[in-house]
Amino acid sequence: MENHVINIDPEILGGTPVFFGTRVPIKNLFDYLESGESIDYFLDDFEGVQREQVTKVLEMSLKLIELSTNNLA
Repeated sequence: MENHVINIDPEILGGTPVFFGTRVPIKNLFDYLESGESIDYFLDDFEGVQREQVTKVLEMSLKLIELSTNNLA
């Protein structure tokens, strides 16, 4: 897999952030996790998404949360 994880393109779902190479919105992952579903269940439902992409999105999200928390202190 290349370093591409997220794609934002006005021609794909009106610019909604999606997993690169798919039309699967990133928000779908968080919706699944929020409802208690596993990453494996998500990947089963969205076969075009790679586990490495999910891992990278979660890592990126954690870094953003850490940065925003540090900026509040």
